[in-house]
Amino acid sequence: MVSTKQKYVMAVCLLFAASAAFAAGPVRVLAWSERSEPVDVYPNGINGAMVEALKGDKKVKVTMANLADPEQGLSEAALAATDVLIWFGHKNHKDVTDENVARVVRHVVERGMGYLPVHSAHYARPFQKLMEWKAEQLGMKLEGTPGKWGRVKNEGTPELVRVIAPQHPIAKGIRDFTIPKTEMYANPFIAPPADVKVLEGSWEGGEQHGMDGLCWNMGKGKVFYLRPGHETFPIFFQAEVQAVIRNAVHWLAGVRHRSGDQAARRASQ
Repeated sequence: MVSTKQKYVMAVCLLFAASAAFAAGPVRVLAWSERSEPVDVYPNGINGAMVEALKGDKKVKVTMANLADPEQGLSEAALAATDVLIWFGHKNHKDVTDENVARVVRHVVERGMGYLPVHSAHYARPFQKLMEWKAEQLGMKLEGTPGKWGRVKNEGTPELVRVIAPQHPIAKGIRDFTIPKTEMYANPFIAPPADVKVLEGSWEGGEQHGMDGLCWNMGKGKVFYLRPGHETFPIFFQAEVQAVIRNAVHWLAGVRHRSGDQAARRASQ
């Protein structure tokens, strides 16, 4: 028989769980772009394509930010109200301020924000700093520029993307698929070993050996780098790519979203 005291404890636990679930609310996503992508391919930017990919997910609340915004869209208040930061950059990596780079890294490592750089954001300064941080934690030294690929070839050739970690949450519901036109980044890739390789890309003349979708645990946060994509091809409108983005957002939200980060969450709602 359950005692009155045990019933009371159970009731308190259930109330706490319900309160925590309520506090968590939707996953707050900030889709950021430097906005150098051609408007004839991405009229609202690649970050606009990310909004479109996520708009049907009722468990996600997504906003946009650009390099030209006040504080480059990366203010302390903006990141404090973000569970997952999606990032596209191509030509203007160096224009992101040191202060904002450090702020993004701190929110990932210390506060548990998820970070999702796509394609040419392998040269994004926050991504490079995070790779250096990870290498330091592993006691290794990166030989060369963090995020650099061995070879880049933009011939618009098809790429077959294979799922190589089907049990991973990012691969949920994803089967092997083909991107009709894409840019090739060839190994080696200067970065610490990924904790999980989710996707592998291949095309005529080159294999990526699991380098198309890479996951790292990064302090309290997580990073997922998605290699496919190009600003001159409508890759981020492709259904399979958008499904990967949606899955990645939920995986990246992780501890920060579950903990509620309640003060910032109340301010952003």
